[in-house]
Amino acid sequence: MSFTTYRDVLPSGLRVVTIETPHLHTALLAVYVRTGSRHETLVSNGVSHYLEHLFFRGSEGWPDTVKMNAAVEEVGGNLNGVTTRDHGYYYTPIHPAHLRVGLDIIGDMLTRPRLTDMEVERQIILEEMLDEVDEKGRDIDLDNLSKHLLFPGHPLALKIAGTRESVTNMTHTQILEHFAQHYVAGNIVVTAAGRVKHSEVLEMTERAFARLPRGPSSVEAPPPLTPPGPRLHFVSHDESQTEFRLNFRGVPEQHEDYPALQIIRRVLDDGLSSRLPFEIVEKRGLAYSVSASLDAYHDAGLLEIEAASAPEKAATVITEAFRVLSTLCENEVGEEELARAKRRHRMLLEFSQDSPGELSGWFGGTELFRTPESFGHRADLVDSQSAARVREVARRYFNRENLTVVAVGQRKGLKALERVVADAPGLPGPEAAPRAVVSGGRG
Repeated sequence: MSFTTYRDVLPSGLRVVTIETPHLHTALLAVYVRTGSRHETLVSNGVSHYLEHLFFRGSEGWPDTVKMNAAVEEVGGNLNGVTTRDHGYYYTPIHPAHLRVGLDIIGDMLTRPRLTDMEVERQIILEEMLDEVDEKGRDIDLDNLSKHLLFPGHPLALKIAGTRESVTNMTHTQILEHFAQHYVAGNIVVTAAGRVKHSEVLEMTERAFARLPRGPSSVEAPPPLTPPGPRLHFVSHDESQTEFRLNFRGVPEQHEDYPALQIIRRVLDDGLSSRLPFEIVEKRGLAYSVSASLDAYHDAGLLEIEAASAPEKAATVITEAFRVLSTLCENEVGEEELARAKRRHRMLLEFSQDSPGELSGWFGGTELFRTPESFGHRADLVDSQSAARVREVARRYFNRENLTVVAVGQRKGLKALERVVADAPGLPGPEAAPRAVVSGGRG
């Protein structure tokens, strides 16, 4: 193994993950925080993302943001932040000889933020949110629409950036309360990966985060069951293509079915020779691209298939996708195809050893929710899956009741789309499957 991992807990409760990879010539700092839109309410929706923006408005030690960014950039860095549904993170690549600069600045940002210029950031966020809506203000973002249907009444259904109403009405008090509740030692993991030294990372982190208050890890309400399908949610939008996503509720990474789902995902979409791109794009020319992905939280998961096509072809593309899925449910994957998926999985895990970002996410990001496994253990779990086991898992999740489809586009071809989703041809399920429920308007 070309790297060594260390996990430490400081007296304050702050967790520090160090991944020493001495063969690299770079380093990456990443600070993970267990807070996102999942930890909000309808009233406070968007506060995590809003707070992320405000951190970059300077800190007590670095009130001048130009100087703050310049100090990091001069040592090979670039400050950035991301908010997701269940966590956020702040990171920068950095030259290994200047680790202290990056840690001191990120530490000051997250423990002594000025939280100023709230009105300017409000306007920036409202502009950013325009990417997700049409001219009537209706949500046209496939991910937002999908989560709204899959997790009804649950915070996982909330939009990451919030709504126009919640962001417009966000107060400084809400920002301060969210910061005080979630930016505490027990809810944060500091990670350093690359050509770094464990002892130095610990010493620098203790200093940089000395002002971080104690506090517990965030907790989340478990997600509800997804209403039974097949279901279709369609939003009319005057674009040249219809975009759509097929959603199947899955399981989190630590579930025993997850390794088989990883193989299924690779069989479906892992290059132009895999099943979905070959059948839909290369062989039939129905779409420019089609993708399959796994989206996992610590207590839920999804397998998603996404594509875009001319409106009159959308029903045909989905029919072909169902046909591809049905072959996985009916027949065992061939020996060579199964071996290829396993080889690819192990190889890409090996490639991750050359990426401080991949290493940080695997060991640091996962640490927010559970103890991360080794690359070797994950590869062994995938390698142990038999063709019969893959077929069994495919039948468990690719069934009619587990199908939710969202689509955004012209109404042209909608009737055909409704029929194909309602029938879900080829997917297993009882004969008297319910008709698809079609709704319009806001997601």
